[in-house]
Amino acid sequence: MFMVSCPDLVVACCRNGVIGSFPALNRRDSEGYAAWLSEISARLEGVPVPYAVNLSLRRGSPRLEADLTVTVAARVPIVLTSLGVSREVVGRIHDYGGTVLHDVTTTAHAEKAAEAGVDGLILVCAGAGGHGGGLNPFAFLAEVRRWFSGTIALAGCIGTGRDIAAARVMGADLVSIGTRFIATREAAAPEAYKRMILDARAGDVAYTPALTGVPASFLRASLAEWGVDPDAVDNPTIDIATRTARHLGREGKVWRDIWSAGQGAGAIHDIPGAGELCHRLAGEYRDVIAA
Repeated sequence: MFMVSCPDLVVACCRNGVIGSFPALNRRDSEGYAAWLSEISARLEGVPVPYAVNLSLRRGSPRLEADLTVTVAARVPIVLTSLGVSREVVGRIHDYGGTVLHDVTTTAHAEKAAEAGVDGLILVCAGAGGHGGGLNPFAFLAEVRRWFSGTIALAGCIGTGRDIAAARVMGADLVSIGTRFIATREAAAPEAYKRMILDARAGDVAYTPALTGVPASFLRASLAEWGVDPDAVDNPTIDIATRTARHLGREGKVWRDIWSAGQGAGAIHDIPGAGELCHRLAGEYRDVIAA
């Protein structure tokens, strides 16, 4: 989760049976990214659960080659790629034995990723936080599963063990959970952000291109604080090119100061430790399966 995931959250998840992940871009430079990888690897020595890193493959990114080099050198177990897919990148990760899962929001994106040789697809469905998709999970998963035999993870509004069980019954192998883990003690999100998630209902999440030029999910309360109308064609307080907001004499950044969440926020009512949450999810899952 951009600006939220950190070593404490990743380590707490992995130590409690859940694959923890963070975006490489959560560090300001590739040297800082390498330092985080070293820290996480040291703290997870002897822990059997792997960690994962989200690597942005956005064309023209000045950090892509450096971050990829760091990733390969550290032999990151699972690499979650997004914003583009490359057979060359997949090959470099496969060369050291790494696994590649690729974020997709459309069937066309899924087909391109499969052609590039990824090991799995993360289907980011309607209602997900960040740059979520617009497809219903039942339709998206059923369509992709018809032709893709690799690993499929389902993402979007998953926050309980019952949700995980439902995704498995639908045909997913894994789930990807974001918003639920923002509201944990280890997450590097401001306390006001976590409290805003607790106060939100599903309808308090706006899916809008107003902040990045591409539809993404943001908390309406956070948008209001920065003078953003999610339904307006133009917002004078937002500079999309620089992802900067200027309102009432303040300057802030999209994602850092204007906060994202998925529609699953409506089912979140506490801020537990990440380990406690992992055990809760596992217990709820076991109870549902047993029933």
